[in-house]
Amino acid sequence: MPSAEIITIGTEILLGEIVDTNTRYLARTLRGLGVDIYRTITIGDNVERIADAVRNSMNRAEIVITTGGLGPTVDDPTREAIARAVGVELEFRADLWEQIVAIISRYGRKPSENQKRQAHVPKGALAIPNPVGTAPCFVVETERNAVISLPGVPNEMEYILHESIIPYLQKRFNLNEIIKIRILHCSGLGEGNIDELIGDLETLSNPTVGLAAHTGIVDIRIAAKAKTEAEADAMIAGIEKQVRERLGNFVFGVDDDKLEDAALNAVAKRGWTLTVIESGLDGLLARAIPHTASLPDLDPASFLDVLRAARTESNTDAALGVMANVTERSAVMALITPRGEKTHRITYGGPPRSLPRWSVNLALNWLRLRAQENDADAA
Repeated sequence: MPSAEIITIGTEILLGEIVDTNTRYLARTLRGLGVDIYRTITIGDNVERIADAVRNSMNRAEIVITTGGLGPTVDDPTREAIARAVGVELEFRADLWEQIVAIISRYGRKPSENQKRQAHVPKGALAIPNPVGTAPCFVVETERNAVISLPGVPNEMEYILHESIIPYLQKRFNLNEIIKIRILHCSGLGEGNIDELIGDLETLSNPTVGLAAHTGIVDIRIAAKAKTEAEADAMIAGIEKQVRERLGNFVFGVDDDKLEDAALNAVAKRGWTLTVIESGLDGLLARAIPHTASLPDLDPASFLDVLRAARTESNTDAALGVMANVTERSAVMALITPRGEKTHRITYGGPPRSLPRWSVNLALNWLRLRAQENDADAA
């Protein structure tokens, strides 16, 4: 199967003025076609640097996709850069100019002279119409490579990708495989602990298994390449079964599942009603669990008393409280259930701004596990 590299072009991305969403969209689309992504990079609006990046990508991958830099202004350098990269001149295409004029006329305007730049493409390139914008796209073909230049505007890029580029790639590279991915979400074990338990699975070549650590959550990615979706699903299912056997209840969900939903579902299944209070979290827990009471500057010594009072007042079966102290990089969690009361004080070694999220995720997972315990286990 072919490999690909993605190059996003725009100084505004490098300066942090806009967020690049095109790379993620392209990568997810290409993986669904069975294309391996070797590298993604961002280059500013500089002809030589873009040309050099394209040449390097062509040496590594069969498919090179650029986004951005196809506008009408002087600082839209992609056309010239691609031409330099493959050693040809730019040429004017009258048919592309007609398309540009037609698009602009929809807005009741006449094109400016500088917009003729958009009708120039590398000599011999395959022109790709853009019916939803004024920047025509193009594909430069070599014996080995397809260099595809798409607009930077996301909705234009996505439309052309599906309407023109995917059919082109399927035909040019005889794409007949798919890549499917399943994400298992874990909480309660660190990345290093999980690696010790499933490290041998991480050495597999197909399916592949990888870890991604977040704040209080670790994701396990299982990716399978196969001829059919059913075959890929079966491959993933075999690895997922092994992971779940080794990690047990530390796996709380898959794909789009959220920890707060897993915790609340466990509470509901137990038949409990729940009261939640927070302090020092800037409403983070309240956004995860509706009707959470946000209380300012609670005293750690009286924290459990406040939680008891909240449970009594609301007449609920269980009560969860989380209080964070960013200055001390610590948090206190308290949980009251029909089985009794428990408190934890935890300290955090990471960035202070991540403490609230870490505290919330640990507390939600604690609630989930406590609700799922058998009565015999809790005794």
